[in-house]
Amino acid sequence: MNSMSQAASAITRAPSEIVRQTPVSQAANGICYAIAGEVTVSAKDLERMVSAVPNAAAAALQRKAYYFVPLTVNQGDDTVIADRYDVALSDNAVCHRNLELGDSQCVFISTRLMDDKFSVAFEFYINVGHAVVDRAGVSQEFADLVLKQVEANVRGETSLDAWESRKLATSHGPDTEKHKNEYLAASFSDAISIYLLSLFIDVDYYDLRERDYPLLAPAAMAERLRKVADLFPANPGFEFAVYYKRRG
Repeated sequence: MNSMSQAASAITRAPSEIVRQTPVSQAANGICYAIAGEVTVSAKDLERMVSAVPNAAAAALQRKAYYFVPLTVNQGDDTVIADRYDVALSDNAVCHRNLELGDSQCVFISTRLMDDKFSVAFEFYINVGHAVVDRAGVSQEFADLVLKQVEANVRGETSLDAWESRKLATSHGPDTEKHKNEYLAASFSDAISIYLLSLFIDVDYYDLRERDYPLLAPAAMAERLRKVADLFPANPGFEFAVYYKRRG
């Protein structure tokens, strides 16, 4: 009997149905979140992951709810949510999807597309970083720091978006100002998400390495993260620290 039930494909539901059926929790910082379906990250880890977002940043996430689900799947023009991991559905699954439902924005995060809580947390924090920048804009102090680093030709960047827009912003083409704004927004949201990740879990800087662009020099990254920590101080029970270790 068990093997037959395993062979049956995953049940998929409309996002609106998930929202209707799933009770939402609220973390101490005010962020609303829910868990639906067979999610491998523990409820305790997810609660801590959400609670790590500092109160000052969480304030930008009103009218948003995060749903941690197994898979968020594209089906034609529609999005459906699978109740567990399914190989057949995983090809059309997306890491996350933001959907306007009623008067809230619901963000569905596919926890089973990623291997571990590090990846799930980073996906969540990248979403939070973008939401904070969309709502609050780029801090002037942060922008000043980043532009000073660029003038000093600091090597590397924090994401492909930041890397590409930095190149365009420094190429003295016709849309320099537009690219500069895009670059500052990308680098600020990146720094917020890496800072949040470091509050939740110990991050070895080299785990963030990507093939498509060189990673920002560690000392420059530490400067950016300290600036973000000043703007969004850690909640009680979380701490931010930068440790340097010699690589043997």
